[in-house]
Amino acid sequence: MLSIAWAPLYAHPLPDNHRFPMLKYELLPEQLVREGTVPESAFFAPSAPPTPDILRTHDEEYYQKLRTGGLTRQEERATGFPWSPQLFKREVTILGGTLECARRALSSGIALNIAGGTHHAFRNRGEGFCLLNDQAAAADYLLANPALGVSKVLIVDLDVHQGNGTAAIFQHEPRVFTFSMHGARNYPHRKEHSDLDLPLPDNTDDAAYLALLTSTLPRLLAEVQPDFVFYLSGVDVLATDKLGHLALTRVGCRQRDQFVLELCHRHALPVVVCMGGGYSPRIADIIEAHANTFRIAADLWS
Repeated sequence: MLSIAWAPLYAHPLPDNHRFPMLKYELLPEQLVREGTVPESAFFAPSAPPTPDILRTHDEEYYQKLRTGGLTRQEERATGFPWSPQLFKREVTILGGTLECARRALSSGIALNIAGGTHHAFRNRGEGFCLLNDQAAAADYLLANPALGVSKVLIVDLDVHQGNGTAAIFQHEPRVFTFSMHGARNYPHRKEHSDLDLPLPDNTDDAAYLALLTSTLPRLLAEVQPDFVFYLSGVDVLATDKLGHLALTRVGCRQRDQFVLELCHRHALPVVVCMGGGYSPRIADIIEAHANTFRIAADLWS
């Protein structure tokens, strides 16, 4: 059975007409249970991790400002979210969920977070709806605990936006290989340097996207030889996405997930999957694309 991190506070209230689709964190778990992909018992309630597990990745000054509401107006605006104590609790809980997913994946092969993939968060700042970098913190946690047996991590970031925060955090860490395949002209306008960046032109379709991915990822596994994989499965690659500018269909997005997860399964690589972005105007398009990720995982690891 899959192990899935989720808590009701993932669906944080936002001002009216805010462009971030918070509703998906309510609807996605409901959809997965209703259709029988997973039972309710598949979900576990994450908790905030010990502060040292956050400060291993994030600067203490930034963390304390985030905890106490000390962000400047400019810093808060860059995150895209109005600060509140409840928002802080949400962010540390999501990070804790990804840490717990990492521990669980080591024994079960896979674990998924209904949220997470906050790849625009840097060590000392947040931006782009990302305040704390959950996958970076989980990778740091694995590497800091040798008894877990992880010495090389591969982060596969297939969100439509470059994982700039993640790339910057691990710029000088050879034990973490960052791979980002993203829209070339999309946010962030100032890109960082991942270990491998594959920028895509606007309107890249299923065929071109999948051809590049399927020719790249197996080679990376052979060259990097990771012990652990983090997969950011953003569905803002869809043609319907208002922030994406690529042209993938829902079928193509599912084939993307199928390829990545089958490859991890075949190589017996533990993998943590985080949902990342998705901004299609119809919430049903977002939910269905995200649900496909869980359906594939359930089929492979059943």
